[in-house]
Order: sequence, then C-alpha cells, then structure tokens
Amino acid sequence: MLAAQLLERYRYENCAVVALSDGGVLVGEQIASQLHCILTMLLTEGIEVPGESMSFGAVSQSGNFTYNSEFSSGEIEEYTSEFHGYLDDQKRQAFSRINRLIGDGGMIDKDMLRDRVVILVSDSFSDGATLAVAIDFLKPIRIHRLIVVAPVATIPAVDMLHIAADELHILDVKENFMGVDHYFDDNDIPTHEETVAKINQIVLNWR
Repeated sequence: MLAAQLLERYRYENCAVVALSDGGVLVGEQIASQLHCILTMLLTEGIEVPGESMSFGAVSQSGNFTYNSEFSSGEIEEYTSEFHGYLDDQKRQAFSRINRLIGDGGMIDKDMLRDRVVILVSDSFSDGATLAVAIDFLKPIRIHRLIVVAPVATIPAVDMLHIAADELHILDVKENFMGVDHYFDDNDIPTHEETVAKINQIVLNWR
C-alpha cells in the first residue's frame, strides 16, 4: 500500500530507501523493489530513561547522540545530571553494538544519498527519537527531498514528522500506541544477518 502511494510520482526519480530498523527493511524492501531504487539501513540504538519506558535519545552509526526532541532543554539537563554515568555507559555500549553490526555490510553510505530523494522507512514511529537521529545524520548531506514512510505512527511522532519531512505517508495514526508488534499479523523479524543479505540482494530481486 505504501509503495503504491509512491509509485506514480517517484518511479523514475533518483531515490534511495533508508530503513531505520530490521523491521523497517521489510517495509522498505517493498518500496525499493517497486521504485527500482537502492535500499540501505541507518543503524541506530535507542537509549531509555532508567525505570521509565521513555526514550532519552538515540546513537547513530556516526557516533552522534541525538536527544528525544519531545524533551525540553530543562528536562534534558535534569536527566543528564541525574543519570550522567549511566547514559555515558549506555552510549558507549550502543556505539559498540552498532560497530559490530556494520562489519556485516549493507549499511548506509553518505555518498549514496547525495542529491537523491531520500525515503526514510520504519515499521512504526512511536516517538521522535529514531527520526531525530536520522535527521541529524542527514543534515550534512545535500538531498533533493525527504519523504518519511511508515505503516503506523503516534500523534506526537506525526507532529514532529510534519516539521522535519517534505512529505509523509503514514497508513494509520494512533492516539494510544500499543507497541509495534500489536499492528502486524506476522512479527517474525529476520535476523540481522538475513536483513543485511536482503539489503545487499535487493537489486537482484527487482521485478
């Protein structure tokens, strides 16, 4: 359904589909195969506030940490002060995990995105944290247009998306987000190795 929304306008444009998770690759594969464009993945690792199911921010594969944009500067200062050692340790661990995964290949190349229509894809947007780190990663790259695509997103995430993206394609906006697994009949996510293989083979799978 998402691929169909993009097909008429972008079939012959210079596009790149950038997935933000392994689940996002499953969604992005459908779009990339329809548009006959490259599929890649931006590796990010979210960090949660201790004791709360709330994202503090995320680390990207470039090592940059981006705060959850839903926090005020005062809240960021308060959390940073209270959990300083914990957050630094979590950032180091997250970046280490990302570096181990990058060795498998299939990851993003900034030159690959330059002057293209970039289509950011996730299996869901529950908050602005993952998107914020992706936007931060893309800032120094000259791109033609930014399109954000997902089957489901929360109202706060969509509010942020309207500001950050040139175009949105969200199938369903939820006031009370139940967790990504709730919205899919099939929650069997391939291993990361299988996901990387899928990325590396996408051109061969075009129909």
